[in-house]
Amino acid sequence: MPADLAAIHQHLATCYDLAGRTVIHVGDGRSAGGAGRSRVAPGDLLTVTARADVVLLEFCLHRIVDPLSALRHARALAPDVLVLDHAPGSSWAWHLGEAEKVLRGWAAAARFDAALDRTFAGVRRFRDHAELLAAVRGRGEPALRRIEEFRGRRDFAIDAPCRVVLLSRPGRVGPSRAGARGAGPAIV
Repeated sequence: MPADLAAIHQHLATCYDLAGRTVIHVGDGRSAGGAGRSRVAPGDLLTVTARADVVLLEFCLHRIVDPLSALRHARALAPDVLVLDHAPGSSWAWHLGEAEKVLRGWAAAARFDAALDRTFAGVRRFRDHAELLAAVRGRGEPALRRIEEFRGRRDFAIDAPCRVVLLSRPGRVGPSRAGARGAGPAIV
């Protein structure tokens, strides 16, 4: 999860207005703030049967074993499906050993038409290698090896862009009426 949660929340708010909407919120739930009446989906999205205005997949699509099935199920639960995740090419995702998973998740999302697709710049900032080590602990040996380049460095940043995609409603072209904000230029 990107460290600058205020910036991520701001980016998300420029894409979709969650206020007053019922939300099935899948992921760790830190980016969406208190917007909307949020029901956090426990465990596997495929077990959720509740209906809502929007399904928000927050920094979790890349961790879902079958992202295509998860997105199809999300579309059955709500007219709007909003995906917020690491952008392809994210250095942070590579350092975590998740770059291939990120590509797999976005490849599944690409199977659907998008009413909105934006990529936002982002960084993860660290005071030192110890703080970075704490952030990647539990991510496996590849992640530990990849962060070695930062040993001995102080006050550094790792590129961590995020991407927001609103899947088009079936049979519709363009942004849905339920909260998409104009596409405008992406911030990269």
